[in-house]
Amino acid sequence: MLSNREVCRPKQMKMSQVENLQYLRGFGSEFSSEDPRCPGALPKGQNSPQKCPYGLYAEQLSGSAFTAPRSDNRRTWLYRIRPSVGHKLYGQFPKGNVVHDWTECEPNPNQMRWKPFDLPSYGESVDFVEGLNTVCGAGDPKLKVGLAIHIYSCNVPMKNRGFYNADGDFLIVPQVGTLKITTEFGRLEIQPNEIVVIQQGMRFNVNVTGPSRGYILEIFGRHFVLPDLGPIGANGLANPRDFLTPVAWYEDRDEIYEIVSKYQGKLFVCEQDHSPFDVVAWHGNYVPYKYNLENFMVINSVSFDHCDPSIFTVLSCQSDQKGTAIADFVIFPPRWSVQEHTFRPPYYHRNCMSEFMGLILGQYEAKRDGFNPGGATLHSIMTPHGPDVKCFEQASNEELVPFRVADGTQAFMFESCLGLAVTKWGAKVCQKLDPDYFKCWQGLKKHFKEPEFV
Repeated sequence: MLSNREVCRPKQMKMSQVENLQYLRGFGSEFSSEDPRCPGALPKGQNSPQKCPYGLYAEQLSGSAFTAPRSDNRRTWLYRIRPSVGHKLYGQFPKGNVVHDWTECEPNPNQMRWKPFDLPSYGESVDFVEGLNTVCGAGDPKLKVGLAIHIYSCNVPMKNRGFYNADGDFLIVPQVGTLKITTEFGRLEIQPNEIVVIQQGMRFNVNVTGPSRGYILEIFGRHFVLPDLGPIGANGLANPRDFLTPVAWYEDRDEIYEIVSKYQGKLFVCEQDHSPFDVVAWHGNYVPYKYNLENFMVINSVSFDHCDPSIFTVLSCQSDQKGTAIADFVIFPPRWSVQEHTFRPPYYHRNCMSEFMGLILGQYEAKRDGFNPGGATLHSIMTPHGPDVKCFEQASNEELVPFRVADGTQAFMFESCLGLAVTKWGAKVCQKLDPDYFKCWQGLKKHFKEPEFV
């Protein structure tokens, strides 16, 4: 009779060799998964037996305090070939561009627009970690309150390098290029118009096959949830069944790996003599997950007026103030517009929230000129913004018939109650800030007519 260890025969499989990745469905669910190469790898009836099957180590990854309420408690048990503690000392990562110094630049209340951020130049080799740059943010990961917004731009795989974020969760929005991501939990593939959330502490590796670019929303010390639906009812917006989590997959490789840690806003690196992706089985509710934005069920007005953009919220991270978000991830997907006697594009607005917008593809309806895929805008707290001149004139005079909005387009917004400070990279180094953005509103005419009195 074969022992457990003999039954489990590792195969050296690369992601490129696997065409159809498998996923588990659900949001916030309690999952369990084991690599089919090692049946019975999950211990039965307990989390930490004296000896785990196949000689594995048990290791818990906690995404919340042990004593958090059951509804908020997040943890997963990992059964791995070696525990993650087996690494050498950390030192500074020499190629780190991530910055959490919100005092680098003077505050700037102006409307900001960035032209598309650069992809790596020809002959340059940049992986996902090396291509991370911080645009803006607020708060402090040491206090577990706040957020940061990053751009990634890369063109080569991470190879023998793992990365984890000790500060918070990453919500990654690809704009150019497919990401093939290996995590401790298994493997995911994410294309533009999909998103992936890699939660705090989870180690992962990003493989790309060419120039790739996208946006990252990071939240410190808290996790994303699905927004409450209130009067909408039980269904709508992003449905829990459409969120996908990878099934267990492991590699048993005795090679030198770098482990890069994002810790208190800076990058550090250490070495270990084996792959960090050696988890044979796991169970829990603290997992990475992906979502296809095409699955979003749009809610909108069928009578009059333009609804607030909160109806397009996919994921939310709430503050301690009820109904107020540290960060909302909002999209503006293709949909029908049927409002009567209504100015139908987004209205002119001054907001107590900060609004950072990006464009994955197409043309955003309120700014068809100058706001391009791979670029961004930031409208800070109480800074006015809204449709440009061309959009206003057209929407004020068009025939109000049912029509499709945003076909072939996907814009999104990171909205926050916090005042966002722009980093030196975002303001100067990237050289993408558009000094002429304000001009798109300069041609707005006065249409006011005083009544004539007899």
